[in-house]
Amino acid sequence: MLIKDHAICIRAIDYSETSQIITLFAKDTGKFDAIAKGSKRAKSAFDGPIEIFSYGNVVFSTSKSKKLATLTEFKQNPTFSHLISNLFALNCSLFAAELLNSFTEQYDPHPNLYEHLIQFIQNLKQTDQKVDSLKFMILFQIILLKETGMLPVLSHCINCRTRYEQKATKNEIYFSSSANGLICRDCEQNFSEKIRLSKNAANCLVNLNLIKDANEKTINEIEKILIYHFTQMLHKPPKMAKHILQ
Repeated sequence: MLIKDHAICIRAIDYSETSQIITLFAKDTGKFDAIAKGSKRAKSAFDGPIEIFSYGNVVFSTSKSKKLATLTEFKQNPTFSHLISNLFALNCSLFAAELLNSFTEQYDPHPNLYEHLIQFIQNLKQTDQKVDSLKFMILFQIILLKETGMLPVLSHCINCRTRYEQKATKNEIYFSSSANGLICRDCEQNFSEKIRLSKNAANCLVNLNLIKDANEKTINEIEKILIYHFTQMLHKPPKMAKHILQ
């Protein structure tokens, strides 16, 4: 059975001299791996070799006996070609694709996450400032955690459940990946694995609307916290993380 959807390529590797194996993230289908036979030929049904972040309408078939879907049509949209001229934006996009691939399951639809991924890459087109790109990156990472059911508790202490605002004047708040949330000063001694947050970083995590006006130091701190959290969940550092914070 042929399936039609709208998808973006988040991974592409050579399979043979003429074919590729790609990972697509589709709006209604979710993530899936597919073989694109003959995609590297001069004249193919895919408008040439499939590049990462190519997106558009796709047609593919699946089989219970095969792990790979078979891609039959892909009308590639070149909208994201701007990434080639902005290395940091490209690295942010590759990091987002890596996290998306790591934290989503095959054929598990996330239409809202799909729309946010497209918007995230389009947002990167609007700036050549690293700090602004990181702001877009942070917001996408939060959406990814929320959509996959792994968003940490960011409104109150995970232990005593006291809301962060009530203890903000003490200027001591911590984040624990193993506890999956914020920890207040009165509870922090109960957790060996934790990172102390600055008041500005904590405020931004509690109220994401503050991120757009946050300074570079705060944004870098928040991204370090998120990379630490992803590293703890994956039990290894994401490959692209080293290209984000240097």
